[in-house]
Amino acid sequence: MISRTSRRPIGAVAVTVLLASTLAACTGSSGPPAERTAAQKFLDAVGAGDATTAGALTSSPATATPALKADLAGLGAKGTLHVSGVHTSGSRSTVDFTAAWTLPGATAPWRYTGQLGLSRPAKAWQVVWNPAEIHPGLVEGTHLQVAHVAPPRAALNTRDGRPVFADTPVVAIGIEPKLVKDLPALARTLAAVPQLQSTAAEITTAVKAAAHPTDFVPVITLRRSVYLPIRATIHDLDGTVFRDETQLLPPSAHWGQPLLGAVGPATAELVQKSQGRLAAGDDTGLGGLQQALESRLAGRAAIVVDAVNDVGTTLKTLATVQPAEPGTPVTLTLDRATQQTAENALASIKQPATIVAVQRSTGRILADANSAATTYDLGLSAALPAGSTFKIATWAAAFTADPTLTPASTVACPATTTVDGRRFENENRFSYPPIPISAAFGYSCNTSAINEVMTLPAGALRASATALGLGASWALPVTSFPGSLPVPASQTERAADAIGQGRVLVSPLLMALMAGAASSGLVVTPSLEAGVAPKVSSRLPTSLVAKMTALMKATVELPGGTGHGLADLGGVEGKTGTAEYGTATPPRSHAWFAGVRGDLAFAVFVYDGASAKISPVKLSHAFLAALP
Repeated sequence: MISRTSRRPIGAVAVTVLLASTLAACTGSSGPPAERTAAQKFLDAVGAGDATTAGALTSSPATATPALKADLAGLGAKGTLHVSGVHTSGSRSTVDFTAAWTLPGATAPWRYTGQLGLSRPAKAWQVVWNPAEIHPGLVEGTHLQVAHVAPPRAALNTRDGRPVFADTPVVAIGIEPKLVKDLPALARTLAAVPQLQSTAAEITTAVKAAAHPTDFVPVITLRRSVYLPIRATIHDLDGTVFRDETQLLPPSAHWGQPLLGAVGPATAELVQKSQGRLAAGDDTGLGGLQQALESRLAGRAAIVVDAVNDVGTTLKTLATVQPAEPGTPVTLTLDRATQQTAENALASIKQPATIVAVQRSTGRILADANSAATTYDLGLSAALPAGSTFKIATWAAAFTADPTLTPASTVACPATTTVDGRRFENENRFSYPPIPISAAFGYSCNTSAINEVMTLPAGALRASATALGLGASWALPVTSFPGSLPVPASQTERAADAIGQGRVLVSPLLMALMAGAASSGLVVTPSLEAGVAPKVSSRLPTSLVAKMTALMKATVELPGGTGHGLADLGGVEGKTGTAEYGTATPPRSHAWFAGVRGDLAFAVFVYDGASAKISPVKLSHAFLAALP
């Protein structure tokens, strides 16, 4: 059973003459050289991990050699063993020795003293293979085993202090090969159950690859609530077997994923990279914050040496090499209600999509929800074309370059404009006679933005985006993308940058922060951990903030504005965006909305959303309307 507190064997340390506790006292370090030499040769071989050589030096090589191989594999370490004393009587000798092993995951060596029994049946001394002499706690049929004893994993909390992950009943669904009567039929039946997420070929291959007919070949582990509706379909099939377990899980299968990550058995790769901190079967953080904060949440496992029987049952703990240290709970900035509301808004979306929400005044991340189709943290780490949401930076650059401009200043909005032979156009080639900048922004007039940028000094757009937070240094515990805008290589690229195409790349998190900065004047650094003091990296001029607020309000409040579907909620500001990508003709397009309501700044992004006619404005409405 997977549990929060686990006792995991590092490896069996079979009964050997090398691993003994202190027995009766011996004589001093001097002694006949032949006995000392024979004992030290054995100890050197053991310490070097050479079971074959060590076994050959015993009274029973056929028994000792395979046992030593298992012992050394179980220890997973090299040791330093030295003779410290020899007492000889006739053809018998007792040898004292010291040992020091650096066990995987231990911060200090495991040290002990022991004794070897030697005999001389002929001319050469040999080590007597006798488990009773190794440790007083061992008898025939028992051996030593090193184990990790993990402390309870510390909680990962939402900002209200409530744990996100809780012990949850699950059912591990598997196949026992010897019980299978018709593998192709079984595989087809299981593959037809969507919740099992397996193909017939995958199931067949896994069963055929089983090492033993009694193996548990895993298919999937499901929450018990998900398993119960399909129980009648799969429970009585010839070959299926089931295990009731518990796992640390969030409120629902996709809640906060992939940001939060998961807790489960360590992969072979993680065990190898852990430098002994993890053993096979240990529970650990898998991806996201659970993995990024592993050292804090997991604490440190105790490392103990047990006496176990032949089937691995612990009979007695013989030594605690290292005590356990409990983990430290981590409280996140995530707001449970905001996160749940974002999850609900995305529940029916079939393609990659995300909603990221931050506290405008502090940068604290309140929600990072990704649709079930999203395979990575789209909200925080994606590098995406910004489309027209980037006009926040474009018009901020215009106002900065010419302080006399106001939202009421008029600009042309032709259907098309041409830069160095490349024609740019508005969506569906709409056009207006000269209109206020606020209307050009609200209607998302591409040509107005491009024509304005082409009059600005070189680098003005990049400077404006940087002032709003693009390219800032973030220190989140998981991968995040603060955006990039290379120096344009041509005039046409400069024009494309003005409407968030060109080589402009942003993340939804950045767009939420940029919308918040334009509305509040506070350029803040995002954070995920509660208790971290908010960092305001800069403040925008009050006059610029007033102008940008008027533009973002126009998007929502102006009849015909691209965000007018949010007007009934009141107090919403923002900017829509359509971002072309790929090489298809006509181009495929993503869909954006970046906005603000009160102290909440947020971004909604739908991959290929414009092409699929999925409205980020409607998703924003569903999100905002349902917030407490």
